[in-house]
Amino acid sequence: MFQSVEERTRIKNERYESGVIPYAEMGYWDANYTIKDTDVLALFRITPQPGVDPIEAAAAIAGESSTATWTVVWTDLLTACDVYRAKAYKVDSVPGTSDQFFGYVAYECDLFEEGSIANLTASIIGNVFGFKAVKALRLEDMRMPYAYLKTFQGPATGVIVERERLDKFGRPLLGATVKPKLGLSGKNYGRVVYEGLKGGLDFLKDDENINSQPFMRWRERFSYVMEGVNRSAAASGEVKGSYLNVTAATMEEMYERAEFAKLIGSVIIMIDLVIGYTAIQSMAIWSRKNDMILHLHRAGNSAYARQKNHGINFRVICKWMRMAGVDHIHAGTVVGKLEGDPLMVKGFYNTLLQTSLNINLPQGIFFEQDWASLRKTLPVASGGIHCGQMHQLLNYLGEDCVLQFGGGTIGHPDGIASGATANRVAMECVLLAKYEGKDYINEGPKILRAAAESCAPLRTALDLWKDIAFNYTSTDTADYVETTTKQ
Repeated sequence: MFQSVEERTRIKNERYESGVIPYAEMGYWDANYTIKDTDVLALFRITPQPGVDPIEAAAAIAGESSTATWTVVWTDLLTACDVYRAKAYKVDSVPGTSDQFFGYVAYECDLFEEGSIANLTASIIGNVFGFKAVKALRLEDMRMPYAYLKTFQGPATGVIVERERLDKFGRPLLGATVKPKLGLSGKNYGRVVYEGLKGGLDFLKDDENINSQPFMRWRERFSYVMEGVNRSAAASGEVKGSYLNVTAATMEEMYERAEFAKLIGSVIIMIDLVIGYTAIQSMAIWSRKNDMILHLHRAGNSAYARQKNHGINFRVICKWMRMAGVDHIHAGTVVGKLEGDPLMVKGFYNTLLQTSLNINLPQGIFFEQDWASLRKTLPVASGGIHCGQMHQLLNYLGEDCVLQFGGGTIGHPDGIASGATANRVAMECVLLAKYEGKDYINEGPKILRAAAESCAPLRTALDLWKDIAFNYTSTDTADYVETTTKQ
């Protein structure tokens, strides 16, 4: 005799009746949830479809990024399902909007494989960004628990050890990107590196899209670059370097290039973000084993990090990359040609450099986090900056960073070495004014002009670039207004 679905359902608990029920009623919403120290926390900016309740949207995100599917499955009962369900526990309206909401989600730490960025991201951003119930979705911030962080290596070298290896303290490191990025022969590429380092820079670097093209194969570039590094180091008595980009099509090829870089004496190698999380972690492990500084160019990040309503906030990428183990990462300049709101950039730098984070909503930091003794990642400022902005750069970015002037070095009318000298003198005179307690922020242009009286390369650079700036409105800005307390 035929039985109905209800009659054939053996489990009479309403939650496990066959069919479709709202995510919030399936256990993925709990306004009274008590956050555990071991929970992984995520904050999503949610733009629900018209008619979709924000709480239901948050619960759907929690469900689809953990254990749920679109219908009830009785096999939940073969697991500790109440433990493994992510819990959306809070929904707030985003200030200044009528259709966006901040949804807070907690995940049991056991949902994630130890020490694997790939597994973490497969859950957190795996499917939910294509979920029809939301028009747009952005991952704004995460909190990694201490216990989970302890399963990651962290930066291969770290800021303190890097400064010790380079014997450079109390100031930013100075660098430049070889320009043009593409088309130079190996010998001319090495000449650019030599001239920049001879003029006073600490580093030159490959750019994101120079790998091993027909006009210059990687082995040729590496050899000529290291000739330039060694000659400049011998002449100056300083430790010098150039980021050799080992990015390639396969891990085997990347390891081969990295081994060659080590063989010929490089102190640093470079990779691009686009190689993927597993490859980044693999290269970080190799770098630590081989005493190599690992630089990460964030190539591709703005494809998903720039827009405010959809994608991944760059501060989350900063957290993942610090866990993955990179020593450097491009993190914004504020005053250059690339996207960079001052408060947002400050939040990125603090995420990379602080040993613990406090909640700072104007900087976009929504969670407290102890970094569990993972080493610091050095932020790199690059993209449309020049020596006339030195007082602004030091004010916004501090001393723990790499200041990289590509066109602002190589575009100097008297040559690359003069461009490098202009940057070095500008940095030292503004930094001296800061340490002497002067109002270097407001008096910066006067300080630079005074130094230029006895430094022709700096005078020429200031005359050429004057106060050129790229003043466009940032797309990624603070949602919460910064407040100050008057004493």
